[in-house]
Amino acid sequence: MAGASFVSTVRPPALLGPRGPASPSAPIGASSPARRHALMIQVCCRAAAQEENPRFRRRDLIGGCLTTAVGLEILEGSTKFTGVATAADLIERRQRSEFQSSIKGTLSTAITAKKELIPSLLTLALNDAMTYDKATKSGGPNGSIRLSAEISRPENSGLSAAVDLLIEAKKEIDSYSKGGPISFADLIQFAAQSAVKTTFIDAAIAKCGGNEEKGRTLYVAYGSNGQWGLFDKLFGRQDAEEPDPEGRTPDWSKASLQEMKDKFITVGLGPRQLAVMSAFLGPDQAATEERLIADKDCRPWVEKYQRSRETVSRTDYEVDLITTLTKLSSLGQKINYEAYTYPKQKIDLGKLKL
Repeated sequence: MAGASFVSTVRPPALLGPRGPASPSAPIGASSPARRHALMIQVCCRAAAQEENPRFRRRDLIGGCLTTAVGLEILEGSTKFTGVATAADLIERRQRSEFQSSIKGTLSTAITAKKELIPSLLTLALNDAMTYDKATKSGGPNGSIRLSAEISRPENSGLSAAVDLLIEAKKEIDSYSKGGPISFADLIQFAAQSAVKTTFIDAAIAKCGGNEEKGRTLYVAYGSNGQWGLFDKLFGRQDAEEPDPEGRTPDWSKASLQEMKDKFITVGLGPRQLAVMSAFLGPDQAATEERLIADKDCRPWVEKYQRSRETVSRTDYEVDLITTLTKLSSLGQKINYEAYTYPKQKIDLGKLKL
């Protein structure tokens, strides 16, 4: 399939992902001649590469795709189509996906070695996000909690060890990143994801009597891993360089139930989301749920999620938790969908041998 690689930068509509801020240049429409032509060539190249009919010779195949490659280079460089090649480009999407997979591996290893920090990592992500102010559209999960002026606040007491863990993980991640250092804003939220996944897998292992292999198999078969798609796309947050204003995040251990409910409401959530995020509100989830169950609005949801955690699949609890974390992790953030990408390799036409 040598020829097919020449058109790997073509962006089929069915594979397009989210794009960054709108470009002043109009994107190529799904029905434009340029896109139709590119897609037709891509299909023909792939079909020809697999065709056993001897009339499809390698020279003909490469020659046809070479013409397409030159044409696409001209299109990409033209002023008319400037800005079309975004992170939705297949190569850049692959770059981000591979980098993200490596990040998850690093975080999983670091968190597994220090599982006692899981509650702190979850609260860290929540508190970083809860500084969001809807009226001014400021704050949110922007990594500002890493700054000494913010991490030292009463509501963030005990979270420094979680920050230290992420600082060490960041050193390793940045050492293999080809597209620049990871932001703390991204790192904090993806650490929360990794911590949540660890608790999900541990629960599955426990249901299998402690058998790790069977537990992981159970999670793959019935778990919620496939629900993380939207969360994974929210990758490209920028770090704040100043601490967020004080007084925006409650001290969850001292806040009244009404204060907790009010805070969730101010960011667009409610009792249901408060109940499902019980593990993020302190080191003892059971104790937190005892407090929440005393509230008539939270009680039905707490009971629902407690029942769900007793089932094999835990679907209601896990899916709602993932959905809520996904929303919290994007509050007020402009995602740069080209973050962590790097220049794709250009075709050196002079070195091709036909």
